[in-house]
Amino acid sequence: MTISKLILVTIVVRDIEEALSFYVGKLGFEKKHDFPISKDRPMVMVAPKNQKEVAIVLRKPFAGDNELLTSELDREIGRGSLLTFSTSNCNETYEKLKSQGVKFINQPIMKEYGLEAIFEDNYGNRFSILEIK
Repeated sequence: MTISKLILVTIVVRDIEEALSFYVGKLGFEKKHDFPISKDRPMVMVAPKNQKEVAIVLRKPFAGDNELLTSELDREIGRGSLLTFSTSNCNETYEKLKSQGVKFINQPIMKEYGLEAIFEDNYGNRFSILEIK
């Protein structure tokens, strides 16, 4: 048996509604699923519209996680891995997201692999938009 594909990426956030405001309100993602685990442990799945294969799970650290995991998750807020989203026009996407209040680290820059701009969510997690050349 082998690993067949990546299906979920988890991003730890402090506040689910605030995170939804960014991912759904500013980036235009769709809220795909609520995980009704408990009132104190909200988890929500979001993804770009028409995205079928990989989704993002937004979750808060939870006291029900073991104590070590909870403190590790608290420290990880805003320190996740760089995730890259594909776009057919980096400059247009950059301008649209910037007008929505998305904080960019840099303007689109031509790299050897394509045109890329890096932005942050409201917790400091970094993402890139990439127009592959």
